[in-house]
This record gives sequence, C-alpha cells and structure tokens, in this order.
Amino acid sequence: MAGPRPGARARAAAAPARPRGPLAPPRPPELRPVQRAAAAVPPRARRLGDRLLRRRRARGGVGRGPVPVRPPVSARRLRILYAAPGHALAPTAGTARNVLALAAALAPRAEVALAFRRVPAHAAPGHRVLAIEPTAGPADTRDDVAARGLSPLAHLASLRRLEAFARRWAPAFDVVLEKGWRLSGALAAAFARYGVPGVLVENDARVWAEPVRDLRALLRWTAHLGAARLVRRWARRFPVIAETEELQALLVARRGVDPAQVTVVELGVDHAHFHPRDRAAARAALGFDPTALLLLYVGGLDWYHDLRPPIEALAAVGGAAELHVVGDGVRGEEYRALARRAGARVRFHGPVDHARVPWHIAAADLCLAPYRERAFPGGVLPFATLKVAEYMACARPVASVPSGRLLRLVEPGISGFLLPNAREAWTSLLATLPARDRLDEMGRAAAKAVEGLSWEDTARGYLEVCARAVEEASGR
Repeated sequence: MAGPRPGARARAAAAPARPRGPLAPPRPPELRPVQRAAAAVPPRARRLGDRLLRRRRARGGVGRGPVPVRPPVSARRLRILYAAPGHALAPTAGTARNVLALAAALAPRAEVALAFRRVPAHAAPGHRVLAIEPTAGPADTRDDVAARGLSPLAHLASLRRLEAFARRWAPAFDVVLEKGWRLSGALAAAFARYGVPGVLVENDARVWAEPVRDLRALLRWTAHLGAARLVRRWARRFPVIAETEELQALLVARRGVDPAQVTVVELGVDHAHFHPRDRAAARAALGFDPTALLLLYVGGLDWYHDLRPPIEALAAVGGAAELHVVGDGVRGEEYRALARRAGARVRFHGPVDHARVPWHIAAADLCLAPYRERAFPGGVLPFATLKVAEYMACARPVASVPSGRLLRLVEPGISGFLLPNAREAWTSLLATLPARDRLDEMGRAAAKAVEGLSWEDTARGYLEVCARAVEEASGR
C-alpha cells in the first residue's frame, strides 16, 4: 500500500533545480488551472489534444499523470523554432543573416525562437536564441558547418546532442524549421519523436564536389556518404522548403523527394538595410580611393566560390582597378598568396559588421559573385544567391555566372554581366568595362529589378508550409 503523498513543500524540495530566465524550458501546466480552462476548449480540440499528448507520453516527451488540456493551435499564434544546427551564430555570415531576416519578418505573425549550434553572448539582440551546444567559454563565432568532414563518431555525438535538445524543448514549440546542413533532417526527426512536426529548409543538396587527394579527404568523403544516406531517409519524411526551382529539381533527383513535398519560397531583400547610397560618401567614410575602379566581393571564401579567375584577370589588366573582398573562409590564405604573387590590387577586409556591408557595396562600381560552376551538379547553381539580390538593391551592377536563379535576376548588359568564371572571360570583361556613368545606369536598373522582393512575402510562404505541417500532424 502506498504511503502518504508528500506535501507541496516536500515535492518542491525534492524536485531538481531548473534554469531560470527567458530561455528556461516551460514548466508543465498545473492541473487545476488547466481544468478550469478546459470548459472553453471545444470537445473535438480536447480529444485531439489528448491524443497528441498520449503520443508524446508514449515516446517519453511528457511525464505520466493526468493529461493537461492546452488551447488548440488555431486559438493562438504558431510557436516556431527556426534552427540552424550546423552553424554557429555569426551575424556577418550568410546563413545567420538569412535566419535573422526571416525571423524578423515572421515575428509579427508567429512566436519565433532561433537555435544555432553555438551562440556568442549578445549576438542577436531582439531575438530569443537557444544554443544547441552550450559552451563554458566564449562561443566560436566562425560560420562553421557541423559534421562537415567529421568522423562517424563525431556524427553520432552530434545526433545525441540534437536528441537531448529536442527532448528538452519539444513542449515549447508547435513546429520546427530546420535550416539545411550536412545532417539535414536530424533535428526534425528528433523533435518528431516528441510529437512536434518539422519542416526542412534547404539551400543546397550538398553534393560532394571537393577533390579526394589524400587519406584525410578520403575519410571526409566516406563520412559524407554515410551522412547522405541518413539525409535521404529523413528528406522523405518531412515537407521541404527549397529556395529555388533548380534546388527543387536537384532534391527530387538526388534525394528521391516527391516533387509535391517541396515548396519553392524565394528569399527576400531587406530594403531598409540594402538601398542605394552615395558612392563618394561611402568611399570617404571607408577611406577608399575616390578615383579607383572598385570591384567588390562579399561572402565566404569557400569551395562554392572561386576568386582565382578574377584576381588573375585583375593582375593581367592592371590599371587603377582594385578588388575589395569582404568575408573570409578556408581559401582565404590561398587567395592572399595569389594576389601577392600576381601583383593584383586586392584588399582583404575579413568579416565586416553587417551594418557596414551596404556601405562597402555603395563604394563599389561593380559587385562580383564568382561561383565555381563545377562545384554544382551539371554546372547548375541551386543557391538563392542572397548576396546578388542585395548588391542589386543597393543599385550596383553584378558580374556573375549564367546559371540558376541568376538567369532570372540579372539581365546581361542591362543590370549586370553574366560570364563563365574563367580567367579569359574576366580579362575580357575588365578590359572592356563601360564607363562609370553607364555602370551607374545599370545599377539603377538592377535596383528596379529586385524592388518587389521582400522578406514579408518570404515569411508568408514559410508560414503556409508550417501551418500545413501542424494541421497534418494533428490529423494523424
């Protein structure tokens, strides 16, 4: 026979300490207040809530005991977690800027929290941000991608951390958006085990494109193949948001995803941040030569981009032209060494605060997006190329490759130039580049071409997919 139940103070003393503050996990609702609210919940919604909570209990997501009744999702705003489990929160990096911009656009319509692999202190003011891998010391703010090139054991460790994170935070959210990474779908699968539906947000199919020249590269390639098998399995379980039509086709071909499972939602542009500014004022503020022909690249120095051809072309043409590079990455030292050897006028600024990026764009005459075409299956660029739309919103013409979304964004000779990313093509372009007044005219055409892109439209598309995912999960 069971002994007497402990009183409230004894139970409180025996309970483990819980973290406090705005990021503390929500406490399970007390039974009596919920019972008082139950009368306001329609019987059908109450039965649905009971069924979902029984499923969570069976999977370990909710403790045993009386089933609390929560208001149906239709009676409140969606609680969305937008997670980038493969990335540290580096506010200057493209992935973080993408996530932060969308979160700001979603905020008026939903309750949004963000999660990154690691989070430095005060990295995203105004947003609720969770760290998937809390660190004791200062968080690493490089724009890394977790599990890229890691061993199988490291992959398993990452999966265990995601499982623990999902177990802790599942009661706080109605749906999870998972930003694509090497193990896309792992976090959504973990939350699904606790009854929370997921949506995969992809900007790449992550097809292996690096050379395999040594044992270390061979091990990375082997780990990539193992991760790809898991990703294909997860991809078929969840709805997918793809940033371009080209990526949708690639996901169908490479991952076996049903085309109806993929919704294409284009990225927007923050026109309050990226808009035309005076070139002379920008150069004076940044200390740049007011007379130079200034080329600009903003972004990662990685395998997907190749600055070698434009640097070599710049050295061959000579003159007053100079290239400014904003950003860094694994190929940074290679490009610095190349510029020194070739005698090209190149300035490497490293990562720059996001607030200053539009001023660097304003200082430029021409902005570059030199993608490495052979890094993509069939040479087709699947990216949304956020940088290109932001260049154009600042009224600067763009030079890039004739592939993917760029064929729809850039009109050759009108708002920019499309050319193969090869030394000969860049040399020809730089040798025959129009005068500044003509480039400015092209810049104005570029700004007009992207004036209809907005993060508000992007947010509406994401919300529609999230609402469908929640509705389908509730009907199971």
